This record gives sequence, structure tokens and C-alpha cells, in this order.
Amino acid sequence: MSNSDTSATENNKLVSNFIRHIIDDDMKQNKNNGKLITRFPPEPNGYLHIGHAKSICLNFGLAEDYQGICNLRFDDTNPEKEELEYVDSIMDDVKWLGFNWADEPKYASDYFGKLYDYAIELINQGKAYVCALTPEQSREYRGSLTEAGKNSPNRDQSVAENLDIFERMKKGEFEEGDRVLRAKIDMASPNINMRDPIIYRIRKIEHHQTGNDWCIYPMYDYTHCVSDAIEGITHSLCTLEFEDHRPLYDWVLDQLQTPSHPQQIEFARLNLNYTITSKRKLKQLVDENHVHGWDDPRLPTISGLRRRGYTAASIRDFCDRIGVTKVDGVVDMSTLEFCIREDLEHSAPRAMCVINPLKVVIESIDEALVEELSAPRHPKDESMGRRQLNMTRVIYIDQSDFEEVPPPKYRRLSIGKEVRLRNSYVIKCESVIKNEQGEVIELRCTHDADTLGKKPEGRKVKGVIHWVSEQYSVAAEVRLYDRLFSAENPEDAAKKHDNDDSHFLDFLNPDSLTIAAKARAEMSLSDVKTGDAFQFEREGYFTVDKDSTSKKLVFNRTVSLRDSWARIEKK
Repeated sequence: MSNSDTSATENNKLVSNFIRHIIDDDMKQNKNNGKLITRFPPEPNGYLHIGHAKSICLNFGLAEDYQGICNLRFDDTNPEKEELEYVDSIMDDVKWLGFNWADEPKYASDYFGKLYDYAIELINQGKAYVCALTPEQSREYRGSLTEAGKNSPNRDQSVAENLDIFERMKKGEFEEGDRVLRAKIDMASPNINMRDPIIYRIRKIEHHQTGNDWCIYPMYDYTHCVSDAIEGITHSLCTLEFEDHRPLYDWVLDQLQTPSHPQQIEFARLNLNYTITSKRKLKQLVDENHVHGWDDPRLPTISGLRRRGYTAASIRDFCDRIGVTKVDGVVDMSTLEFCIREDLEHSAPRAMCVINPLKVVIESIDEALVEELSAPRHPKDESMGRRQLNMTRVIYIDQSDFEEVPPPKYRRLSIGKEVRLRNSYVIKCESVIKNEQGEVIELRCTHDADTLGKKPEGRKVKGVIHWVSEQYSVAAEVRLYDRLFSAENPEDAAKKHDNDDSHFLDFLNPDSLTIAAKARAEMSLSDVKTGDAFQFEREGYFTVDKDSTSKKLVFNRTVSLRDSWARIEKK
């Protein structure tokens, strides 16, 4: 780990929360023989997002801090939605965040044989039965929050009959939906999760790990607790939506002779405004081409954040700052952006890039002159060294730094006014050249040759703008990313629209991506690599994208220098 990575880990140890209090008490009582074993159990049905990062940092971070271990276990019980691509991306994301799992990655499918045997044990105990109700009938029999459910006609089948039918299910004698295996608990329970939940269903789909060995697959609630017990997990940490599932978690383990009985503890999931963290909806965005893949920098996926330029240290810092609580809430995107600004402020070298170029001819400079100037790579870190800038007659400035009719208190360039070029001379605009549409396409300027590194005599020049030489600059495409959605909570906004959150797409921000295809970057950036991060002076923090070529660099804006959304919302 880098120094910033180490600091993040050390700071994490100082952050207390209710889960640490539970673990501390368990350690004092020598519960679990003083061991801590956690797990991170993602389903490989999509790429991980920022909410998963919170769980990763929590589970792996606790294991590190208490000298325990954390397993990476794939919840691969639904082959219809799972792919090896997702498995690989999950492992890559966990490693990138700076964590390592114990031994080899584990899979719920590793335990299919044991899970089947435990299901047989439940049947033999009279605690599970095969049900022939259709899915529609099952929903009807289940009841509601105010009405008890009804017993399935198959609930009192003999053990022998249930064993026979379950074996035939395993052999593939039934079609999908014809039969399920259900736990026999209580159809009148006020907790709907306890109303004879399904623990096995038929899926005639090839599995990415087990091939066609199985055509019956265990359900999550059954698989998860048994897998935890098999692995000897001591503290099974999950988000609050599983709080009502905890009685089922405990019930299953109480019926079976499993190696251990882990403790399930729930914490609040991470909700971030102006985006979504539903895997199903993220997949919809990808599949319907609203974004450019799972690593689109507008998405809250770890891959997308990484491509946008977020660092592992900044995401871990963010997870530390938001903390671990029992109360759901929404975290402001500005908190995440603050963390990456804090990191890149110290680590990103400076450079100049003109995003929307406006040609400037400095008529007082000879056409053949190339003056070598020097600028620091970082104003507060001399160890980063210096970079060379070439001053020439023809340069580019950004179009936003010129106004033909300037507003009051304007501190950039206009006709007859002066401005300083960063790390260079003071220039004065003498005239403009326009195209047939009346648009300014070129400025004619002069420079004060006695202002390099010095203030001009007898006058004050307040404005400072960035620039690049026309001859000594490289072509670049700059992708300016913004909030993916215009609504702070797109799912809630969709529900308010017609009580249906499926219309979240109506709130996609049409300006979430703006491409400046004709940008020019200073020559010192000509040999950058994918993932290199820079502060473009006066513009923000940018990262080299994987789409860069030898002919054109591509930069993603990671974050602006300031929180522009905060100012918009205040208005």
C-alpha cells in the first residue's frame, strides 16, 4: 500500500461503531475462541457498486483490524443471471480496493452437495416438504401483511413421499415451476419470511461453475446461512433489508447439525443521491445503452469510479467518513467528491489543458521564437520536479476566458484589457477576428516582455488564465462528466410521478456527459498512461482514459475543483 493507503487503514482503526462494540464484547468473553471470521458474499449478476465498497471495507477492514480472516464467497445460486465476467470483475474490484481474501475464492456452489444433504435432513425431520402449487397459487396462499397465509395441500405429505419427489426433482423429472421444496415453519407467522419459504427450486440452466450437474438450486436465504456455518463465519454482516430474514437464518441453523451458528448483524446500506445502486436498474442502464458499459464513468460501479479517476484510497476514506449505523439515510454525492479532491490535491501533478480552444496570435513575438519556460509539477511538492512549457507566437486559450463585451468585475481577457498567462507573460488583446456567423475565432494580442515572473510596472493585472502553445501541444478529447440523474432520488421521483419507480429513466440528466473533442494539452502530457491523474489548472482533476491513442489523448474529468452543485442548489 502507498502512504495514503496506510493512513486510511490506520484511521479506520480509530473509527468506532456498533458492530465493533459487539465484536469487542465477544472478544472479552472469548466467544468463538477469540476468532473473527467475516465474509463478503456478492452475487455475480453484475458489477459491484459504491454500496458494495462499503461492505467490502467493513468486512475486510474488520478482519484486518482484529487479526481475523475474511472470505470472498460468490452467492452463485441463480445461474440464469450470473456470468464469469461478473466473477472476474468482482475479484478485480476487491483487489483494487486494497484487500485480499483468505485462501481461494469460495462459491456457494462449492457446497451444493452439502446443501442438498442438509435439505434431506430437514425433510427427514418433517421440517421441509415438496409443494406443487403454481407460482400464482403460492402467492395467493402466502397471505398478506394483515392476513395469515394458508397451508399448502402438500404440507402434510409423508417424509417418504417428500424424499421421493425431491429426488425426482434432482433427476430432472419435473419442469421449472412444477415443484419446489419449502421449509415447514408457520403460515400464520406475522413475519412473511417465515411462512414456509421456498428453499429449493428447479432451474434447467447450465451453471458457470458446476455445468449441468444440477437442475435444482437452493434459494439465497437457505444457502447463505448454511454456507456461513460451513465456513465457520463468526459475524455475518448484511444490510438492513435482511433484518426480517434473520429469524429464518437462525431457524434453519437451529434445525441442522451445522459446524457453527454464526451471528447475523445488520447495518444500513449506502444510498447516494443523484444516482442508483440497484443492480437490476444498473443492468438496465447498460443493456439499453443509456450508458457505455458497466465501467461508464457516470455509473456508481467501482469499475466506473475507477475509470473516472477515483482512487482506492479516496473510496476507503469515503466509507470511513460515512460510518456504519443502523439507520438508513442518503449520503450526498459531494461527500464522495470531497474525498477524491482531498486525495488528488496532494498526489496529482499539475498541467494545463485548453478544453475549448480559442486561437491567439501574439503579434509582438517573432514567428521563429520558441522560449522555454519552467513550471512546477506541484506547487507544494518539490519532489515532483518541474515541467517545460514552450512559449510561441501562436497559442490557445479557453473560449470561456474571453468576452468581447465583458460583464462587471470581469477578470479575464477582453478587447483592450490585459491578463497574465499562467507561468508566462502578461498579454493584451488588441483586436478580434470573426467568422461569417459573427463568432470570434481568433484574437490578436501583444505581450509585455518585462513581465515574466514579475508584476507589470505602474498597473495591476488581476486575471490569470491558462494556455498552451499551438505548436507544442497535443490533441486531446476531454469528457466532462456530471450527475447521472437530474433528480436527487430518481427512484422516489419516479414513484411520485405515478407510484411506480420503473420510470426512473425519465430523470436521466441529458448533460451527464459533454465531450470536448478538440482540446489541446501541454506537451508534457504526451507520454501519459491510462489511469494517470492530473489537476488541469483552473479546470479540475482529470484522468487518462483507456480510449487514449497515440494520435489523441482522452481525459475523463474526475471532479471539478469546487462543488458547483452546492452553489446551484443554494440558488
